[in-house]
Amino acid sequence: MSEIPETASDVVWQSSPPGSIYDYIKVASFSIGHDGLVDQWSDRAVELFGITADEVRGKDPVEVFMPAELRPRGHRRVAEVLDGKEWTGLVPFRMPGGGRAHGLAEIYVMPSETVRGEQAALCIVVDVRALRRIETDLAASQAIFGQSPFGFLLFGMDLTVQRANQRFVTVFGGAAEDHRGRTVHDYLSRPEAERMNAALRRVLETGESVTDLQIVGTAPGSAERRHWSINLYRVHGGSGRPVGVAGLGTDVTRRHIAAREAANARRNLALLNEASARIGNSLDLETTARELLDVAVPGFCDLASVDLYQGLLTGDEAPPGQWGSARSESFGGGSAELRRVAFASAVSDAPLMTTPGCAPEGSAPTAVGEVHRYPFNSPCAGALRTASVRTIPGEDGSLVQSTLAVPLVAHDTVVGLAQFSRAKGSEPFGERDRALAVELAARAAVCIDNARLYRREHQRALILQRSLLPPGDPEAAGLDIACRYLPGTTATEVGGDWFDVIELPGHRTALVVGDVMGRGLRAAVAMGELRTAVRTLALLDLEPAEVLSALDEIARGLGSPAKAGRPRGGAQVPSRVAHKSRDADLSEVYLATCVYAVYDPVTRRCTFANAGHLPPVLVEPGEEALLLDVPPGMPLGVGGEPFEEVEVEVPEGSLLALYTDGLVESRDHPLDEGLRAFRTALADPVRPLEDVCDHVLSTLDTRHGEDDIALLMARIQGLPAEAVGDWRLSREPRSVGRARELTRGQLTAWGLDALVDTVELLVSELVTNALRYGEGEIRLRLLRDRTLVCEVWDAGLVQPRRRRARDTDEGGRGLQLVGLLSAAWGSRRTPRGKTVWFELALPDGEGSAEPTVEQLLRMF
Repeated sequence: MSEIPETASDVVWQSSPPGSIYDYIKVASFSIGHDGLVDQWSDRAVELFGITADEVRGKDPVEVFMPAELRPRGHRRVAEVLDGKEWTGLVPFRMPGGGRAHGLAEIYVMPSETVRGEQAALCIVVDVRALRRIETDLAASQAIFGQSPFGFLLFGMDLTVQRANQRFVTVFGGAAEDHRGRTVHDYLSRPEAERMNAALRRVLETGESVTDLQIVGTAPGSAERRHWSINLYRVHGGSGRPVGVAGLGTDVTRRHIAAREAANARRNLALLNEASARIGNSLDLETTARELLDVAVPGFCDLASVDLYQGLLTGDEAPPGQWGSARSESFGGGSAELRRVAFASAVSDAPLMTTPGCAPEGSAPTAVGEVHRYPFNSPCAGALRTASVRTIPGEDGSLVQSTLAVPLVAHDTVVGLAQFSRAKGSEPFGERDRALAVELAARAAVCIDNARLYRREHQRALILQRSLLPPGDPEAAGLDIACRYLPGTTATEVGGDWFDVIELPGHRTALVVGDVMGRGLRAAVAMGELRTAVRTLALLDLEPAEVLSALDEIARGLGSPAKAGRPRGGAQVPSRVAHKSRDADLSEVYLATCVYAVYDPVTRRCTFANAGHLPPVLVEPGEEALLLDVPPGMPLGVGGEPFEEVEVEVPEGSLLALYTDGLVESRDHPLDEGLRAFRTALADPVRPLEDVCDHVLSTLDTRHGEDDIALLMARIQGLPAEAVGDWRLSREPRSVGRARELTRGQLTAWGLDALVDTVELLVSELVTNALRYGEGEIRLRLLRDRTLVCEVWDAGLVQPRRRRARDTDEGGRGLQLVGLLSAAWGSRRTPRGKTVWFELALPDGEGSAEPTVEQLLRMF
């Protein structure tokens, strides 16, 4: 729209640009001569009425345009005008194209004169419909522009404000006229103003609208950042020429805040979901702390650290809630000792973190692994004492904007402190962030406490397990023994693997290897019970199959009441309850596998019985390692199946190996492959036995840590023939004297003269008892190894029983004498009767101790 000159001196001849008011109202003109006929017809009249100049020139305008019923009145009006009278009014006319449609025109008729002085008329015609549209458009424009609840600006072609509505003025102040001629730089910061200007130019040049342009700024007199959504579109004049750009602005600050809160909520939920998946996958305290920081940095904060109480890490016990006790006498005027177990940073310039007011003055930042204390009045110590979150602002010049000190609380026990920090430039912590920090810390604290409890149980189980294993290097007659035990790592629970070497009467040795199925403290306890039961049964000198049968009964009762369905006091319970109790008892039954072998160094034969365990391996000199064909039987605790025995002759120098499945089985290779590799590793059994054990463990891919490993190896040496004295005696009284003579001669040959009197006396007592109470042939055997063993065999089944003789009894003191003079004595059943034996320590050169008078008198 052209500008209107203000003074005469401003008037210049110029063409009005397209888009003036005349383009909208479409003014037409024509003239009437002195004869009342049309003599001139403008182009706009052609457009308005749809009649060319040739069709109307020289004709009566009333006849041409007006309906028949209005023509008389029209003729009178034309006559009045030609008489010199002006007239203005509304005149209906026929619409272009014919038909019965009528238009309405507003005509201004002005009298005029021709060059000859004749009366004529000039007619100015305006289409009333166009006027009504302009009026309506102006009203609508005013309603939208002036009454809109959104800020509305009209920019000219030079991108200056041409008009602003009341809503815009309300936000940015002043009057509407005050904003005319301003630019976006008057309202926005330079970066935002340049973005807005670029968008205005693009709309003005291309005609493409811009929707939802996000602009950030502040209103005058306010420091609050506002967010506006701007829509821009080009405005055109009546001829279609661009005349400017209209801008509609909507304040979307609340929407932006809501969207940001929704995004934060989604982020928090995602973080919590990630925390559930990533925290607590390990039962290691330090690993769990690092998992917390892996989730928090950088998704939640820029820097973070975790401190745990030193007592918790070292396994000290404390009652619930006492980890964070504030008693100055206990903690030296501050918090208890903590160890920094994890630290993470997404800020390259901040490798370590020091929280303001939480470190002694002048101290260096705490590194991972260091033990430290927080000053008693520091915010961190306060967070630990009160078990509540503390927000700690950053210091001037520090990279940290603020820190959340969040105590790690699990089961009402404070186990440590997590600190989350955001660097300057990051969004400050809000209430939702505090809640999220507490939730993250709580989840990690539960996992850390679980890891603490697991570590405590694991250590107890490990102590129990190791206490039940044979101490040091076991020794046995006729055997060179080496053993290895490798417990699982802290990442796995303690298993129930065990081995044992038990000395039996007659210089025989029981070799035992077992594995309780399951893990943890209960498995270790079950292992201890079974090992104790094996030792007890071994003292009864039962056959290997009998030992396993008795063990099976014991295993079936581990962890279960003696009788399901019968409470204390003998009261009967309903059968349904008893049935449930039995089901629960069965679920507590422990299964175990076990190999029990008894080696006799005199005969060099070994008797095996197997309860579901892996077969023993035997390597004879110059031969390949073989898996002994011992019937596996059912695991202990299953019940219902008898166990079989296999007797194998083992040559001198042979190697016998018993082991658990952790040595040969893993998730990475099948059992057959592990057994084959084990046999290959035993291909050179001549080397020292300890070296053989080390070679096996270093060669096999045991995946140590996945399972416990127990390995028991024995090299067969046997007792030499000169260390055994073996005689058979007839059932007659003179055999007692014969036994004394044989004993005296054998002991003299062995150089054991110091034991002659004692052994001769005890042999006389045992042979006499065999003659008096036994049956069949009598056998006397002396064995010399680390101790001296004397055995008297007969075919009787009645076991001797030591009793206290009455004062009037002439006999009955033989076994008392044996028990007094020997280091140990006992009896055992044999396939053909029984054997009574006693054992004496070999003299050390100082002579054996004789019984005192008091000891002898106590027998009477």
